Amino acid sequence: MRNKLVTALMIVSAILLVFSSFSAGAQVNQGKVTKVEELATLYGEYDLSSSKPTTVIVELEEESLVEAKHKGKAQTKKNLNNVRNQVKNEVGKRVSTSKVEREYDYVFSGFAVEVPQNEIPSLLATPGVKAVYPNVTYTVDSSTEYVVEESYSPEMLDSAPFIGSNEAWDAGFTGEGVTVAVIDTGVDYTHPDLAGQFGAYKGYDFVDNDEDPQETPKNDPRGAETTHGTHVAGTVAANGLIKGVAPEATLLAYRVLGPGGSGTTANVIAGIERAVQDGADVMNLSLGNTLNSPDFATSIALDWAMAEGVVAVTSNGNSGPNNWTVGSPGTSRDAISVGATQLPYNVFTATTTSSDGVSYASSAVQGFPSEDALKALNGQNFDLVDVGFGSPAEFAGKELEGKIALISRGAGIPFVDKATEAKKAGAVGAVLYNNVAGDMPLIPGMDVPTIMLNQADGEALKAKVNDVTVSFNIAFSHQVGETVADFSSRGPVMDTWMIKPDVSAPGVAIVSTVPTFDPSNPYGYGAKQGTSMASPHVAGAAALVLQANPDWDVFQVKSALMNTAEDLINPATGESYPHNTQGAGSIRVLDAINAETLVNPGSYSFGVFEKAKGKESARQHFEIQNLSNEAKRYNVEFTFKNEVGKHVKVTTSNNTRVNPGKTQKVNVNVTVDASKLDSGYYEGYLTVTEGETVVEVPTILFVGEPDFPRVTSLGFDSLGNNTFDIWSYLPGGADEYEVWIYSATATGGLGSYVGDALYDSNLPAGYAEHVWDGTLVDGTVLPAGNYRVAIYAKKGNGERAVAAADVLTIE
Repeated sequence: MRNKLVTALMIVSAILLVFSSFSAGAQVNQGKVTKVEELATLYGEYDLSSSKPTTVIVELEEESLVEAKHKGKAQTKKNLNNVRNQVKNEVGKRVSTSKVEREYDYVFSGFAVEVPQNEIPSLLATPGVKAVYPNVTYTVDSSTEYVVEESYSPEMLDSAPFIGSNEAWDAGFTGEGVTVAVIDTGVDYTHPDLAGQFGAYKGYDFVDNDEDPQETPKNDPRGAETTHGTHVAGTVAANGLIKGVAPEATLLAYRVLGPGGSGTTANVIAGIERAVQDGADVMNLSLGNTLNSPDFATSIALDWAMAEGVVAVTSNGNSGPNNWTVGSPGTSRDAISVGATQLPYNVFTATTTSSDGVSYASSAVQGFPSEDALKALNGQNFDLVDVGFGSPAEFAGKELEGKIALISRGAGIPFVDKATEAKKAGAVGAVLYNNVAGDMPLIPGMDVPTIMLNQADGEALKAKVNDVTVSFNIAFSHQVGETVADFSSRGPVMDTWMIKPDVSAPGVAIVSTVPTFDPSNPYGYGAKQGTSMASPHVAGAAALVLQANPDWDVFQVKSALMNTAEDLINPATGESYPHNTQGAGSIRVLDAINAETLVNPGSYSFGVFEKAKGKESARQHFEIQNLSNEAKRYNVEFTFKNEVGKHVKVTTSNNTRVNPGKTQKVNVNVTVDASKLDSGYYEGYLTVTEGETVVEVPTILFVGEPDFPRVTSLGFDSLGNNTFDIWSYLPGGADEYEVWIYSATATGGLGSYVGDALYDSNLPAGYAEHVWDGTLVDGTVLPAGNYRVAIYAKKGNGERAVAAADVLTIE
């Protein structure tokens, strides 16, 4: 059965092979390639057999205003508008129905348009179209753990001081004079901790299309209220009961995510463009999707925002801990992508004993709201109440005041939600037991002290829940340093092979500003976690760095934050986290401000070396910038982890002199004996040393990446009676293989998309041959006329290929 879902998470390599031997009425078409043209690039997931409409983002070949400017080309808004109108008109002719929703020209050239899914191939053949992207839905978690005012103190926001913000404040750098754009769910700019950071112009609302970028209020008929953007803004620049990283920065808010915290690519790109045009110095995007591609529309917009001088900071995503999970816009080549860490914490041991004298050996502390609340369980006997899986319905009607909730893992309910329900019911703690064999993860910041048991111990306790009480003996064990959160997405990035994230910052149990939607007490504080919470720490840090170094460009800011980041150690292994887990490390603000040496780029990818080629060499370079007022001499060394260095030879200038205030380009020659290495990627360091200054730049090298399916040849022969032998050569085989039929224009070019001729799957490497009788997969028999044949091939999550042959004639 034909698989209707076309998945294109990576680039469509559009190779148009045109065969020249066609003459009118010919029955055999064969010949050699005479030229190569390009079809549009396709990304995303579509059902190409469905006429259901979908919105896509169309990128034009005509360059945006910013792109043209930085390439030294003449471009005007009027010309770009004319070209865009021409393409829109052509799209209107090629598809049965289309509706343009938004248009872009500043950092992205194109428009958002709604079209039937089964007519997307027509967009790929439209002159002037460079790429087609899905209008991905972004959703943020709007839930908040509110912090009661009685227990609140200004010191509660530990994360800003931890990265050295208070040291930067003491040095006179608070973000004053720097404007930070928060592109999110909107911001409650009336919150007393934020009101002073906004001027008369607050920003823009792309959900309701007005200049009031407030959060979605409670009881909006379109969806739930939101708090995410206000929380992000507070981490950047709150200045009241709590202080953000840059408490005197100016804020602008752009509401691109609406009710329920949901929004689309179309609005996000519009927000990026507006923020750049409004004069933002820094922008924060605590949002993302799962598309691991550097060329996704939002990533492109951020790259050109950086080129225009705006430090773009974005979250890396919450799809960890596996590699390759980073999503756009965290995949941006130039923007600063941020992973999440957990601040240092104390580990406690726990003994759980029931009143019949049984002790449960698997007892351990899972999470707690504070150490005082955890240790308060000692020396008491508590009644137990079984609440099943801990759903609200299972808590209903049960008396838990001052008792311990006994909860099973499972039913799709997050651990933190189970603890929250226990707190709501009046429980002073919870015992959470596994419903399968094995261990459970440590979850910090639970609403009630939570002790975990394995499945056997939990079921044993449940069997006598009404007959015994329990007591606990909880004691301090040791402290764990800053660690990377499991949920934090990992790199690398497909196609560019870049290390991501670039840096990390605190993102677990972060307390910041939120609206409460309670008219009697509208302004509150709450805890959230995610790379969404880590990113604004870096945006605020960038504001401090810019204030301290107003002449720095965006890449100096990025390199300073990366070069001075602190390496993080995995407590489970005692070794540094991999580069694609932590990036360059956890940011340290004052060190970045005071950096006198910058190495750019802040992480370094050697790219891909094919195993089949044996030894392979490449010439590359990096830069060292001496910001001091005296000449410095640097020692440069490349090293690789494990035994990789035996098969990789890197030669460069080991001793490099750089004059004061100058930048020195350092050439690198790398030779890899790929035949001696297994396929995969290998990590190492570029170490630049000058006196006591040591800069470690994460490096990565790939060997033998998959040969994605490029259609290197394509043709067809007539077998008579409107039957054709269609063939193509697929060096890497294909998981999915489709033949698309287009009408042929008078010049032999691609006209309108007609339909699918056939579908196949799981094709091996080599030649693929199919006999086709002129009937489309939907049963339509093609009428007489001239057509063009195109092949679509997909292999895994890798490169796609679209190739088109010359005119096929149905008589």
